[in-house]
Amino acid sequence: MSAPIIAFFNNKGGVGKTSLVYHLAWMYADLGMKVLAADLDPQANLSAAFLDEDRLEELWPDDEHRDTVLGCIQPLLKGTGDIADPHLEPINDELALLVGDLLLSNFEDELSSQWPYCLDGKERAFRVISAFWRVIQTAIFTHAADLVLMDLGPNLGAINRAALIASDLAAIPLRPDLFSLQGLRNLGPRLRIWRDGWKERLARNPTAGLQLPAGNMRPLGYIVLQHSVRLDRPVKAYDRWIARIPSEYRSAVLQGDPSPDVSVANDPHCLALLKDYRSLMPMAHEAGKPMFHLRSADGAIGAHFQAVQNAFRDFKELALRIARNAGIQSSSLA
Repeated sequence: MSAPIIAFFNNKGGVGKTSLVYHLAWMYADLGMKVLAADLDPQANLSAAFLDEDRLEELWPDDEHRDTVLGCIQPLLKGTGDIADPHLEPINDELALLVGDLLLSNFEDELSSQWPYCLDGKERAFRVISAFWRVIQTAIFTHAADLVLMDLGPNLGAINRAALIASDLAAIPLRPDLFSLQGLRNLGPRLRIWRDGWKERLARNPTAGLQLPAGNMRPLGYIVLQHSVRLDRPVKAYDRWIARIPSEYRSAVLQGDPSPDVSVANDPHCLALLKDYRSLMPMAHEAGKPMFHLRSADGAIGAHFQAVQNAFRDFKELALRIARNAGIQSSSLA
């Protein structure tokens, strides 16, 4: 069975999505799993988290971007062929990166224009819409991956539609505020529209030998990333928004009845309630490593050292819960 592909997505930006994917990728690698991190956000923030500027400059030359996700789909864009084999940037023995690209946004119009042609049974349309999935399948085989974590941009455009069609599961990071909840209300119906639209198109695949994604994008749950408490943000406002998340998720994403008695603390759809860890982020960025890898040489002493231990515990618990909910069975997670 192929490795499960988990997309982390919210059409509201600033919810900590990229940091979440980055730390989970490291955590699964620490637990002994072979992990592929796929950067399908045209802002390429996940790639910037893993790689320094010198390496990114090498991967993003002025002319051809052969070693990024854009390079994989360039033959389709140019009309010279199908997808190219992906370059996987090794982070360590367990963790590899499918490198993102700031020019990936050039693929948006092509994905948008080819979507309706799938209904006409046009083979090229199916090859374009399924390009991300087919690239990732090749990468899974190359890396012998157990799991794929996919980072997406905060919008409802054609790139994210194709990326979510490539996914098996969708995890939704949230902040306890009005904007995240509004994003949730937009996201849930759109996921269903895309899923149903792809199912309709799948039946019109004209080429029996062309393997295509099932487009399951099953909701895996949500992750609440807490804001740091500030003097200008009353606790009552925070409590108000966080109390509404379980019902909004059930209604918008699962099409279920609201459950006023359910809180994030006892909601089975809540994968985690994560702290902000704001004090560790600059330190981790400077050291070029995840927060839970910080050591005293990086400045993690005193209260920071305790925060590092807490971060390791929190992300390990989240990684194990995601694996359970996704049905991932691995001896390394026992």
